[in-house]
Amino acid sequence: MSREYPIMPGATTIGLVFKDGVVLASERRVSYGYFVVSKSGKKVFKITDNVGVAYAGMVADMQMLTRESSAYANLYFLERGRRASVKSVAKILSNILFSMRLFPYLAQAIVGGVDEEGPSIYTLDPLGSLIRDDYASVGTGSEIAIGVLEAEYKNGMNAEQAVELVKKATKAATARDIGSGEGMDLLIITKEGSREETLSLR
Repeated sequence: MSREYPIMPGATTIGLVFKDGVVLASERRVSYGYFVVSKSGKKVFKITDNVGVAYAGMVADMQMLTRESSAYANLYFLERGRRASVKSVAKILSNILFSMRLFPYLAQAIVGGVDEEGPSIYTLDPLGSLIRDDYASVGTGSEIAIGVLEAEYKNGMNAEQAVELVKKATKAATARDIGSGEGMDLLIITKEGSREETLSLR
């Protein structure tokens, strides 16, 4: 009798706090089991000018969660006249995920950004659990990536050091996880603003 295992989309997604901001990153391969659906999937998104989110999971669910959380964050700004904090955006996403707990979104998320309290990231599972940390990784390659992050992460790193560490961790994961690969997208957020980059892992 053969045993069937659930097929989950592969990914290696990382969030990291550095001295002046945060880095959110994910590789670009969209896979389903052993089938590569796309080599240019986008898994890192801006929610507001100061907050972004990076995912692992189903791309359709990522897009839906991004649209909904972005809409709520914009309503927050219109009603209160100020930008939502990183924790507020993470809580919005947490509430959306928890509200669908009986038919959950197949997505793990890392929310990160900079506000009056400084840079921070939050990790969320498909049921909306919310955990704050200095660095995190989700997806099928996360076990490999987190080993590199734990060994080399230091408080007070600058942006260049943070990007290099994220790249090293992603490169290690993509070398060993069949569900991850094809370069990586980065969203770097500081109090001065945000910028997006696409890097090769070769």
